[in-house]
Amino acid sequence: MNRSNTLTEITDCRPQTVGESVLSVTEPLLLKGLVSDWPVVKAGRQSPQAAADYIRQFYSGDRVTAFFAAPEVRGKVGYNEDLTGFNFERVTATLDEVLDPILEHLEDSGPPSYYVGSTLLDRWFPGFRDENDLALDEQRPLASLWLGNKIRVSAHFDAADNVACCVAGRRRFTLFPPEQLDNLYIGPWDMTPAGQAISLVDFHDPDFEKFPKFREALKSAYEVILEPGDALYLPSMWWHHVEGLDGLNMLVNYWWRTLPRFMGAPLNVLKHALLELRELPAEQRSAWQHIFDYYVFDPQDDAVAHIPEHSRGMLSPMNESAARQLRAELLNQLNR
Repeated sequence: MNRSNTLTEITDCRPQTVGESVLSVTEPLLLKGLVSDWPVVKAGRQSPQAAADYIRQFYSGDRVTAFFAAPEVRGKVGYNEDLTGFNFERVTATLDEVLDPILEHLEDSGPPSYYVGSTLLDRWFPGFRDENDLALDEQRPLASLWLGNKIRVSAHFDAADNVACCVAGRRRFTLFPPEQLDNLYIGPWDMTPAGQAISLVDFHDPDFEKFPKFREALKSAYEVILEPGDALYLPSMWWHHVEGLDGLNMLVNYWWRTLPRFMGAPLNVLKHALLELRELPAEQRSAWQHIFDYYVFDPQDDAVAHIPEHSRGMLSPMNESAARQLRAELLNQLNR
C-alpha cells in the first residue's frame, strides 16, 4: 500500500518534557528519542525478558483485562467473519499470565495473540512514574500502559489528545486525518472490541472490491514506526491503526482533554442526534443543521447579542453549575 506522506519529526524536545508549542499543533508529530532515558526503555533495549522483569517489579497484583486470540487470527483482534461477535477472548488475568506466554512464544512465526490495553499506571503499577514520566505542562493526563506481542489494533479515533511513548519493541502507526471517516468503512458503534468504533479494513490484506474508497484514504495516510524511546503526539480525533512489530511490545501513553472535566462526551450528542434527528424529513434535518452550525459548529458573534446576559440561559458560556443543570434537564426529558 502506498503511504507516502511524511510525518513532521522533532528531535530537539527537552527530555521528559513536552511543551505547549508541541501540544498546540493540529497534526501528529514524531518526537524522536523523547523518552530514551527512561529506565524501562533501557531495560527493553537489553531484551524482552529484561523489559518484562522491569515492569513486574511495580505490579500491584490486581488482575488486568486481557485479550487472547488463536494463531489463526494473525494478530488482528476484532470481529468474527459475520460481525456477530469477536475473534478473541476477553478475560481477567494476572500480569504473569500475559507476560509468561508472550515470552514463551517470542520466536514463533505465528504465535497466539496476547494483548493488554489501556491499564492505568498509578493503579496497577504504582511507583513506575517515579522513574518513567513526562511533564505535560498543566494537562493532568491519565497515564496508561499497553502491552502485547504482534497485535494489530484496527484504525479508530480517540476523543482525547495523546502522547504515545514506545518503551519496548517497535510499533507501526498508520494515521488518517478526521475527514477520512468516509473512506475507512467504520463498523458498529455500539458493539466494539474495546470501546471505540473501528475500521473493518484489514490493513495487511485490504479488499479493495469490498472497500474501494480505502484507496482514497491511503492517499492521506501517514505511516511511522516508533523505535524504543520515540514518542508520537496524536491530536484528538485522528484515526490510527497500531501494530506491534516485535515479540514483546510495551507502550506508555498520556491522555488528556483540554475541556473542563464537567463537560460531557461528544459521543452522547451523536447518540441523541440518531434518536431525535436522523429520521426527520430532509427539510427539517437541513433546518436543524443550520441551527447547530449557528450555535455550535460555527457560532456567530451576534447569536446572543440581542438577549440580555441574565436571560441567555443555556446559550451562556458553559460552567460547572450550568452543565449540571443542563444535564439534569436532559435526563428528565429522556426519562419521560
